[in-house]
Amino acid sequence: MTDLTQTVAEGTPRRALRIDWTLALFALLAIALALLVVGPLSRLFIESFSDPETGAFTFGNFVEVATRSRYLVAYGQTLQLAAITVVLSLLLALPMAWAVSRTDMPARGLFHFGVIGAFIMPPFLGAIGWILLAGPNAGWINRIWASATGSTEPLLDIFSVWGLAFIIALNVFPLIFIFATSALDLISSEMEEAAAIHGAGPMRTTWIVTLPLALPAILGATMLVFLETIALYGTPALIAIPARYNVATTQLTTFFEYPARIELAMAFSVPLVLITLVLLIAQRLLLKGGHVSVSGKGGSRQPMRIGRWKWLLLAHGGVVTLLAVVLPAAILISTSFQVAWAKAPTLDNLTLRNYREILFEQETVMSALWNTMSYSLVAATACTALGFAVAYLVIRRLLPGARALAFVAVAPVAVPGIVLAICFYAAYAGPPLSLYGSGALVIVAFVTRFLPISFVSCASGVRSMNPELEEAVLIHGGSRLRALVEVVAPVLKKSLLGVWILVFVICSRELSTAMFLTSYDNRVVSILTLDLSEQGRYENLAAMGVLLLVITSAVVAVGIKLLGRDFMIRKT
Repeated sequence: MTDLTQTVAEGTPRRALRIDWTLALFALLAIALALLVVGPLSRLFIESFSDPETGAFTFGNFVEVATRSRYLVAYGQTLQLAAITVVLSLLLALPMAWAVSRTDMPARGLFHFGVIGAFIMPPFLGAIGWILLAGPNAGWINRIWASATGSTEPLLDIFSVWGLAFIIALNVFPLIFIFATSALDLISSEMEEAAAIHGAGPMRTTWIVTLPLALPAILGATMLVFLETIALYGTPALIAIPARYNVATTQLTTFFEYPARIELAMAFSVPLVLITLVLLIAQRLLLKGGHVSVSGKGGSRQPMRIGRWKWLLLAHGGVVTLLAVVLPAAILISTSFQVAWAKAPTLDNLTLRNYREILFEQETVMSALWNTMSYSLVAATACTALGFAVAYLVIRRLLPGARALAFVAVAPVAVPGIVLAICFYAAYAGPPLSLYGSGALVIVAFVTRFLPISFVSCASGVRSMNPELEEAVLIHGGSRLRALVEVVAPVLKKSLLGVWILVFVICSRELSTAMFLTSYDNRVVSILTLDLSEQGRYENLAAMGVLLLVITSAVVAVGIKLLGRDFMIRKT
């Protein structure tokens, strides 16, 4: 009996304990994400309430910020600049959006390329282009004006609050165009036709019918433009500082003059973060209900016939594209081939020397170009992978606390880039990690800064997938990781490529986040632009900028070829 029992026991297969290491991997991912976001951002509040000498809790930093007129003026002028920029952006974007979405205007497709071009143009390069065009003393527009009229007064002075707002608006108006176009595309034309039957003309119909329906999306976009303006550093550094117009981001840099006062910089940053949070919440509430259409399926959409108005709208879009893309790019290209940018582009003033210098002779420029491309490539890859993994974890609820993890993933969107840079500086520049001056710190900051873009885009893709394919992998013995790599990723490959390209382009032009994290040895193009501008080396600067534009344009062109011409507009 004993032998029989032993034989049966030996013949019975034992089921091995199976551990799904994928869940352990996801748990580690969640911890890493929390450390990546929560750690640096917590320093914002810890340092702002810390006494610089004793480290004790204090409100003194906020009292100093609230009682110094220079700081209050910086806040006020920042809000003034943002308000002017919003108005100018609406004037630039809304006619274009309405013309493209609702009317029979010809060549509507070309406007999309103008918007993409404005997005590709880095803000600091656009500012440099307009300094060369409309600088009060040597700008080409003013020189031509003086030559034609004999006037000693400049026609345009870009070094003013209106000049600063104009340049920023040329860079951020695509946000309003994208939101407004998306909302207008969903509106049925039946109500517009009814208004026309009752005698309303195209303009009145648009004013009383179309725009009110798209108003929530337009208001949401204006809030984003407002936030983008108060967070921008590169353009104010090039325009506002010479104009003696102090704004919040330029004021923040003064706290890092010797001796650095990190705690005061943090306290000064808190109101900016609170403004951002309030406006983001308001924007979400505005867009929460979505767009309401009279017809259940959106109804028919017929282009509105606007007669001769279409040519005026076409001219408007052409002028916006000319100001935002063509003129800055043209002056940068022209300057890059000149011995001296202020002289006429005659044959004796043309040269290839600027390109030879930045590619083969000037190690600083070559290093900045290499750093920009390598940091952008690594950051875009890591950001896309991390956003994809976190989105999958959250949407499929693989771990408890998925909603909290989603909140952490999108939290950096509420922190302006220059403030996030200060947080990373405070968290990791000193001991024990001492990462200041390393490329790793810049890459980690880029990944954190743009993780919300990757997460939201990837979450939308994962949410649209039926989980049955993944369940089939699990039923046949596969792991979650295998389902993620072999099923989900291939299905969403176009979406992931679109996210990667978008993050790559944004990283290549990012200045605010890199501001306090780079040293002399690991500068990127955006930081070097400020240095070359201060030295007056516009010829080398232009050549470097043209190379950056060529590289990013080539990457975007590949994306357009593979994903369609509107992929960046949809992702943005």
